[in-house]
Amino acid sequence: MGTDRLVAVLLMLQRREHVTAAEVARELEVSERTARRYLDALAMAGVPVYSVQGRGGGWRLIGGARTDLSGLTASEARALFLVAGQASAATPAVRTALRKLVHALPEPFRGQAEAAAASLVVDPPRWGTSRVDRRHPRFLDDLQDAVIRGVQVRLGYVDGKGAETVRTVHPLGIVAKGPWWYLVTGTEAGRRTFRIDRVSSAEPTGDPVDRPDDFNLAESWREIADEVDRRRTPLEAQAVCVPQEMSRLRMVLGDRLEVGGSRPDGRIEVVIRGYDEYALAGELAGLVDWIEVTGPPAVRAQLASIGATLVERYR
Repeated sequence: MGTDRLVAVLLMLQRREHVTAAEVARELEVSERTARRYLDALAMAGVPVYSVQGRGGGWRLIGGARTDLSGLTASEARALFLVAGQASAATPAVRTALRKLVHALPEPFRGQAEAAAASLVVDPPRWGTSRVDRRHPRFLDDLQDAVIRGVQVRLGYVDGKGAETVRTVHPLGIVAKGPWWYLVTGTEAGRRTFRIDRVSSAEPTGDPVDRPDDFNLAESWREIADEVDRRRTPLEAQAVCVPQEMSRLRMVLGDRLEVGGSRPDGRIEVVIRGYDEYALAGELAGLVDWIEVTGPPAVRAQLASIGATLVERYR
């Protein structure tokens, strides 16, 4: 769901006394079903929009259409900016619209609305394939509130081995990574990330967060995710791929693929990350029509072993 479309729908509601799904559909050049989804998304996020049935019905903002957004409470304004301002997804047009909306908000709401717009990153690809509990983490709302208000938190946390610790952290942002939620913080030991479903307690201290002036949640998360990916896939294999299959190779390998330059024969040099020689060779064995693995020797040897076994078994 495009964040720019959600902002556009809200602006339509601000300009007019009411709108219909058909009007939204025409203006945004989408189907009426999609237009209703946009309106429902605003309502579910806490924006005070409601539907009126019958003749002359449509969708309205509670309190009437207000061009200064004064019909929004502080929590509703924050909800809007959380929906429309996800740091990882906002386009230049969305950011421009958000700046205009911020200036239209009543003064007491502006700071938290701006903080809400920068407090969340959505990174859809998941890590691993294990089944997870998709319930709303118990302390997600409390921690998001701490991020937006900029207050430190006394955090109880249970790590993957079951050991519980308590520490004071500076909440800097929330990340939705696949089905998991993560809290990005500053601590005495430096930047740290906590999986929110493992948080056992979260008590705001009231002390202000020490937030670096140049902190950018999306950039910080990219660095964190890259480091996690490197730890999960520490082995690198070198290969060359025929150019016509590069798009398929990207689709299969995703972020584990790094693309280099072209060779004189037209093939493209690539680096592929994996967990170990056995797992990586097993994966690459199915791509022999596209790529030639050039190193390391252990991966090539494992591929040769797989090939010999296949010949022996199926000749």
